[in-house]
Amino acid sequence: MGLGGDFRIFAVGPRYAGPESIYRKNNGQMKRKWNYPSIPSGELRVGSELARRFANCPTVCDLLVQRGITTISEAEKFFHPSLRDLHDPFLMPDMDKAVDRLNHAMGSKEKIMVYGDYDVDGTTAVALVYRYLQNFYSELDYYIPTRYEEGYGISRAIIDDFAEKGIKLVIILDCGIKANDEIAYAKERGIDFIICDHHVPDTELPPAAAILNPKLPGSTYPCPHLSGCGVGYKLMEAFSISNGIATAELECMLDLVAVSIAADIVPMTGENRVMAYVGLKRLNSNPNMGLRAIIRTCGLTNRELTINDVIFKIGPRINASGRMQSGSEAVELLVARDAKEAARKSLEIDKYNSDRKELDKRITDEANAILEARGETHSMKRSVVIYNKDWHKGIIGIVASRLTELYYKPSVVLTLTNGLATGSSRSVQGFDIYKAVESCRDILENFGGHTYAVGLSLKEENIPEFTRRFEEYVAANILPEQLTPQIDIDAFLTFSEITPELVSTLRLFHPFGPGNSQPTFCTRRVKDFGSSKLVGHKLEHIKLEMVDDTSGRVINGIAFNMASYFDHIHSGKPFNICYTIEENTHRNAPGALQLHVKQIRTVME
Repeated sequence: MGLGGDFRIFAVGPRYAGPESIYRKNNGQMKRKWNYPSIPSGELRVGSELARRFANCPTVCDLLVQRGITTISEAEKFFHPSLRDLHDPFLMPDMDKAVDRLNHAMGSKEKIMVYGDYDVDGTTAVALVYRYLQNFYSELDYYIPTRYEEGYGISRAIIDDFAEKGIKLVIILDCGIKANDEIAYAKERGIDFIICDHHVPDTELPPAAAILNPKLPGSTYPCPHLSGCGVGYKLMEAFSISNGIATAELECMLDLVAVSIAADIVPMTGENRVMAYVGLKRLNSNPNMGLRAIIRTCGLTNRELTINDVIFKIGPRINASGRMQSGSEAVELLVARDAKEAARKSLEIDKYNSDRKELDKRITDEANAILEARGETHSMKRSVVIYNKDWHKGIIGIVASRLTELYYKPSVVLTLTNGLATGSSRSVQGFDIYKAVESCRDILENFGGHTYAVGLSLKEENIPEFTRRFEEYVAANILPEQLTPQIDIDAFLTFSEITPELVSTLRLFHPFGPGNSQPTFCTRRVKDFGSSKLVGHKLEHIKLEMVDDTSGRVINGIAFNMASYFDHIHSGKPFNICYTIEENTHRNAPGALQLHVKQIRTVME
């Protein structure tokens, strides 16, 4: 997905955070600011047609209006995503050129290479395009570069190899938008490129046969935040339309797109949400053979899969192949047509993931120790930049996420690769780290990425100057509130308002992601029913049984890593909670209502 490592954004703020860090402050809980609704509950819905439709469940109306949905027809589209709502792929600039070039290549029996990045987005994109075109064309192959030997993107050495093999067209996915010199060189060698990328482009674009990128300047494509795999899907959709091919088989591959959308943390709105919704249905009913093998390996069979399952279970395993060994192995799994072979490859990739976890923890521990030794753990610096030439390149993106979550500062982690300091960066909610890195571009060898995650490379001797200038930019541009983790509360609820109708309607808000975060609620002055208890191996969690003064109903909840509040709760004193409403998937209580408590605030009577 980007130079210098994959860009899993695990810590981009309160609205949609990724996996819980292995590190926490304040007795296992990082203190967060609670942001209450700017408009008091009820004011959003006065006199609207939504208010009449949801008169028995007014909170739903508030949640819809907060998402810009103000009519019944808009609400119906939101609650029931349909492939009919996908955009015409030819609305994307250069799509006609891309399809014409692809059709010409196939008509002329040219050799075509499908090329992509080694992360989840890149490997799912390559698997989708390669497998779909296989139905119509045989002069086709795929290629994923190795992280260490070849690095991100395309190189002259790879182009030379393609030229020797007689490749005439390369469909490059999830990268390529900044490969100006390389693609110019490929053109000299008689190779055309169709770029399918979603990273921020430079002012000057590569001399490709076609560039498909919804972020191109002047692009009016209605969904500017497609994943790399999403762009590949739109190319295949346009190819099908141009050749009068029914898209039913292509639509069956939306499970791959859903995985890319979830793992790449792109906005879960508009077209992305439609593809994720349909793709999740496919993932739960009849998934790709390789994905089915991963699902079994993760122990996720016989349950409904969610976006979180993709983010925390499926995505990391696909990613581990590119991090620890070769992304080609992930593609081999995702294009597998033999169940036994898929099962074998899935187990191999699961082992890579286990190794990745061990490395992840060790390097994060080492990074934290270095920062403590430098006295930066409680410093007034607004950013973190750390370098160790011996760290594993495939892990530094995750470590940057861990450090961002731990210190809640924009973080850059660097290691030495092929003579250059290569790194990954992660940001906090609301701060554009791409602009921060871009401000140092004159001392960088290369960089690319998104608002919240950027890959970069530079000469080792430039690290001190980069550190100084990066900190200078962050300090001058970051807002004080962006340095404090926050929880945005969507609505206040009493326990009497947590009705079956509300819970049922909340299911229709899935799938969740940036731009459509799982609703977070606040209930004030709840009390222990008398049966809350500490649970967990170290008694670090609280299993809550709570009541408030609006009904006699007992509500169950789980508060992870909040044991420090237990004495207050057990004493019978009131406390405030912010939470999401979940359905307990534990085998002993399937379908039971449970509040996932995100934070507790004590109240003194």
